[in-house]
Amino acid sequence: MSIASINPADGKTIKTFEPLTETQLDEKLQRAAETFRRYRHTPLAEREAMMTRAAEILEAEKRDFARLMTTEMGKPILAAVGEAEKCALVCRYYAANARAHLADVLVDTNATKSYVKFQPLGAVLAVMPWNFPFWQVFRFAAPALMGGNVGLLKHASNVPQCALAIEDIFGRAGFPTGAFQTLLVGSGAVERILEDARVVAATLTGSEPAGRSVASIAGKQIKKTVLELGGSDPFIVMPSANFDEAVTTAVKARTINNGQSCIAAKRFIVAAEIYDEFERRFVETMQALRVGDPLDEAVDIGPLATEQILKDVDDQVQTSVAAGARILTGGKRLDRPGNFYEPTVLAGIPIDSPAYREEIFGPVAMLFRVKDIDEAIALANATTFGLGSAAWTNEAAEQERFINELEAGSVFINGMVASDPRLPFGGVKNSGYGRELSEFGIREFVNIKTVWVK
Repeated sequence: MSIASINPADGKTIKTFEPLTETQLDEKLQRAAETFRRYRHTPLAEREAMMTRAAEILEAEKRDFARLMTTEMGKPILAAVGEAEKCALVCRYYAANARAHLADVLVDTNATKSYVKFQPLGAVLAVMPWNFPFWQVFRFAAPALMGGNVGLLKHASNVPQCALAIEDIFGRAGFPTGAFQTLLVGSGAVERILEDARVVAATLTGSEPAGRSVASIAGKQIKKTVLELGGSDPFIVMPSANFDEAVTTAVKARTINNGQSCIAAKRFIVAAEIYDEFERRFVETMQALRVGDPLDEAVDIGPLATEQILKDVDDQVQTSVAAGARILTGGKRLDRPGNFYEPTVLAGIPIDSPAYREEIFGPVAMLFRVKDIDEAIALANATTFGLGSAAWTNEAAEQERFINELEAGSVFINGMVASDPRLPFGGVKNSGYGRELSEFGIREFVNIKTVWVK
């Protein structure tokens, strides 16, 4: 079965690729193992120079990379340019900070000298999604390579050209041939790769079922994993919030990346005394969004990545409406070529409907009215997910309660949830475990070795 790059804006096949044969896959795994034995001893100064060069390539060719992302998975072109720039940022962050993050940590004990040393593990498999086809990979690869590991990328099968472009970037930056390799294989090959002794750990960003599968396979082999499995992020607005800013940010937070983001705000929980005005303004702003060709810089929302994702979103909306939810705007696919779905707002959502229980990966917002902060927190936490959360209030006591009581890997007060190389990123509950980015991310895939000298 071939791996295909299909333009979601018109449904046309751009290019197809044959998956690796068993022999080809084995050669790449062997190359990774052999490269690691040499690369792990590469001085940090050399790694810093190569990672800085990767950042320079991303910055110089960001328009080309952006067009590649947009034509493969449909994100608006300016968002794709921003993604390439953010990848350069994470490369520069780790080029500048890996030395400090990996420095020996002296500990005063009864020994003559005792300290903690951080050493690389080996070849790490990254199973990555299509929604941020460059960023998701670079936020793993930059710390992994700076830590002395080598990377194996099993990217989503609808973004093969992005996967190959990333491998090429690291090659041109000077990293040895086997330091970062793209594996053009289907999802059925993941188990075989994980079970191979030459692969020592894995990271996955994707669906909850995919995470359970990878964690189960790796667990049987006693291999380290980091999982980021999506979310149903709450966006809470209290009466003291800056109302205009909250509404504007709410629409952006729901529709970023065409609504296909794990940390997109999905459930908008609004205090009763401001709910009616919030609903009116939110719906008006959603209706004003321009949907169309993602290569047009004036377009706000492009197509969903695949025909199946479009069908899934529509099924979730229609099932929720049949259960009693009300459509305030949108609610259907657009009658045109490509995977386009109207910006949609639902209210009156029953507890047993998909819109209440599941993550909707498209431009669909759910509005909820609550009487007070207690109800807001209870509703925000009434989900199996726990990735990001945002709360809008200018009352210090309310801010403190949200910070302490929201069950999520991150809490943003009066701002939109976003990942930042300087801060750890990850979730709790069914949103996964482990952390990416910052010093915590680079230390996920190292041996944290205790050294004790008499």
